[in-house]
Order: sequence, then structure tokens, then C-alpha cells
Amino acid sequence: MPEIILQHITHCYGDKEVLNNFSYSFEQGGTTCLLGPSGCGKTTMLRLIAGLERPSSGVIKIDGVKVSEKGVILIPPHQRQVGFVFQDLALWPHFSVYKNIAFALKESKEANIKEKIFEWLELFGISDKARKYPHQLSGGQKQMVAIARSLVLQPKILLMDEPLANIDAHLKERILGHLKDIQRQQQFTMLYVTHDQKEAMNTGDYIVVMNAGKIAAAGSKEEVSRSSSEFVKSFLKT
Repeated sequence: MPEIILQHITHCYGDKEVLNNFSYSFEQGGTTCLLGPSGCGKTTMLRLIAGLERPSSGVIKIDGVKVSEKGVILIPPHQRQVGFVFQDLALWPHFSVYKNIAFALKESKEANIKEKIFEWLELFGISDKARKYPHQLSGGQKQMVAIARSLVLQPKILLMDEPLANIDAHLKERILGHLKDIQRQQQFTMLYVTHDQKEAMNTGDYIVVMNAGKIAAAGSKEEVSRSSSEFVKSFLKT
């Protein structure tokens, strides 16, 4: 269960600064929910941790190892043992459910790939959908496929960028409960981005509230709820 450390991270898109001298250590294990308004830097942070982008400045460490520093990627994404579930899920429309998950294992030398894929399909209750294509699935089933694809490589870290934003509350609660059970079994660290305060408070062991590329409050749910920050108090009321 690796610790994720960001030290003095600044990141810009052209002239727009998205993260501003951001420093934080994400706890090993458990779930940290990143909460805040659109454009505050939540998704950018996930992409930097995954290695999909390089920070303009600062250092990122995973499990004590520098993975990027001063705008240079030291360890590429595929070597970071990080799973990523995107907001749009990014399923291959021309691949079946089975092939979508198998694609994540394309470099694997394991002999029992088929067995491993069906273990995950069964774990998420979608083994009967193995031959189906994304357009033939419900919203919840698509979410399950995307999560299974990210976990099939058994990453040490799972990054989730609002993947459950467009499904109903009951199904969302069921998927999150299932995911938390898997997390306890697999012992990975999860960072979960959301706009939904209730979802964050119900899901996260720790909460980080962001505003304009900086931390407005961070800590346990109780600590964040007691924050003296005017922004946090106003944001949590909305």
C-alpha cells in the first residue's frame, strides 16, 4: 500500500495555472476523496500521479520512489502500478467486454489470462456479459467493466475520476460498496474525485477539499467538517 507524496507541484496549461505549489501526502491504503468545484485541479492531479502528464515543477513520489521531478517523467505510466478509471470510462466500442479487459493484459506473460478475466467478471457480477459490446450494456454494467479493467492488473493505486457521476444514487451506492469490499481484500490505495459532498463523506476515509489549485481543507471527515475556511464552510453547504 504505497504512500503518494506531492511536493510543491505547479502545473499549467499554457498561461493557465491549474495547480499552484501543491503539496500533500496521501495516506497508504484506504480512500481519499478529492472534492471541489470544476476546474480546481482534481483531474489534473490524478493525471500527474498516473504519469499521463508531467508537472511543470515539483516532485511526485510513489512508495518512496520519485516518479517525476522538475517536469521530467522518471518512471513511465505502465511501470507505476496505477489503475485509472476515467470519467468517460474510455471503453473500446469495437471490443467485447472480455476483450476490453483482456486489452489491459496484452503485455502479461501469465498463462491463465482467460481464467483471471472471468474471475473479475464474476466478482463484478457481469460474467454473462463477456461477449457483449459496450453499447449493449447498461450504465452500471459499463462502470463495472471499466473498474474491472483497471483492477485486473492488481495495481497498488486506483485513481477514479468521477466514473459514477451519471448513474442513479442507489446503483452508485451498490457499486461503491462492492469496490470498498474489493479494496479491503486487495489492499490498494484509492483516490476518488467527485463533486458530490455526500458521496465523498460516505466513501472517503480522508477528504481533500480543493479550490483554485490549492488545498482548502484536508484530513478526516470530521476534521474537514470543522474547517474554519470560509470557502470550505460555504462549499459544504451548497
